[in-house]
Amino acid sequence: MRAFIEESFPIKEVSEISRKEKNIRHGHISTLHIWWARRPLAASRATSYAALIPAVGDVEEWEKRKQFIIELAKWENSLNKHIIEKARKDIVEANGKAPKVLDAFAGGGSIPLEALRLGCEVFAVEYNPVAVLILKCTLEYPQKFGKKLVDEVKKWGEWVLEEARKELKDFYPEDELESNALSLEMENKKEKMAPVGYIWARTIPCQNPSCNAEIPLMRQFWLAKKDKKKIALMPFVEGGEVKFKIVGDGYEEMPANFNPEKGTVARAVANCLVCGSTVDDKTVRKLFQQGKSGQRMIAVVLNSKKGKIYRIATQKDIDAYRKAEEYLKEKRAKLMEEWGIDPVPDEPLVRVPVSFGVINVWVYGMNKWGDLFNSRQKLALITFAEKVRNAYSKMIAEGMDEEFAKAVVSYLALAVDMVVASCNTLGRWETTRELIADVFSRQALPMIWDFVELNPFSGGSGSLERIHDYYYTKILEHLTSINP
Repeated sequence: MRAFIEESFPIKEVSEISRKEKNIRHGHISTLHIWWARRPLAASRATSYAALIPAVGDVEEWEKRKQFIIELAKWENSLNKHIIEKARKDIVEANGKAPKVLDAFAGGGSIPLEALRLGCEVFAVEYNPVAVLILKCTLEYPQKFGKKLVDEVKKWGEWVLEEARKELKDFYPEDELESNALSLEMENKKEKMAPVGYIWARTIPCQNPSCNAEIPLMRQFWLAKKDKKKIALMPFVEGGEVKFKIVGDGYEEMPANFNPEKGTVARAVANCLVCGSTVDDKTVRKLFQQGKSGQRMIAVVLNSKKGKIYRIATQKDIDAYRKAEEYLKEKRAKLMEEWGIDPVPDEPLVRVPVSFGVINVWVYGMNKWGDLFNSRQKLALITFAEKVRNAYSKMIAEGMDEEFAKAVVSYLALAVDMVVASCNTLGRWETTRELIADVFSRQALPMIWDFVELNPFSGGSGSLERIHDYYYTKILEHLTSINP
């Protein structure tokens, strides 16, 4: 018996549905955890069905099967009881019983998930431990524990968030909205806001002996670049130092001769705005390797009722960061003693040849994984990890079944992983959408000169609160609605 897929398949239509699926965030497993080679659910569902039903010779029947496959592939029909039950019935009739499906390289779990949805007996195999955990959270735990998993993950996710917030909130102070520091349209309004993020520039000293000014390395100066909203950081020199002000819509008028596209560094060649001299790429890398580089907080991004607004970083912002630096030393030593390992990852980075264009940060002195984070990011992440571990201990102390507790804590751990993707010094501010483009917006770890530091309690993109509420609850609601 030849399978339907061996004779025909609506490739064009299913490909288009799969393309649209990339924009789905509510309940889609792609938001559970990053996996590079994740197959579209639409294509996985459609091809699995087409491979498990027989080919047909009748033209009218062929057209009916084709249209059904197209409907089956659509995301909005992924939990449609009528359509899914018909697909399961067709498969059982064709095979005499629900067939066994083995995916020996299951990866992110798209194919086994869709085979499970179609009523098959599924076996998924992987040797990558990250993939194994993703598969457990996609295939095993939702089916094993059902709807109660949704409530417990939500409950303990909120517990982790609030415990971490209590400990770290002073390091991310809310804005008091001083009118002279914010957009003109916000004057005389009292609206408390937590910063969404902090824009930093890496720095090096100018190599001109008569200058030696600090060079803030920025690839460009845009903050918002939309059709109806254009805002930029404008550098100026004062007292032999590079300073910044915000110009554009709602702020000081942007000068006609100022081009925000032109930054101070390109291809590792830096330009000093104070004396006009150039630092070649080899020297720039050498300065980083010798520990002569630094970082400077330039601006703060806030989320108001009217959208994102910006201000120049103040001494108050810098002081909060310095306090986090000091507290990190204490926290790191405490956890190192408790856990027996350094809570900040100290494993060496893989030194892929720069010509490959995948990981090149090691040529700038970033030799360990922990070097990809600034002090406040390290503090936030090790605190989240600690709270997740504490949550598990508390679950067991309260009498929760050990296997169920492992399932709940697995989702909490994956959520922290997703925060890491945005909470590092390789994330950039995406000016057209005004949000953080996480480190995996490219499948590489390239050097980022000016990065954005996430406030993980802001409720914005990449924050722990957003990940739990916006993604995880909806993912689990979807996965626990699939009845094998």
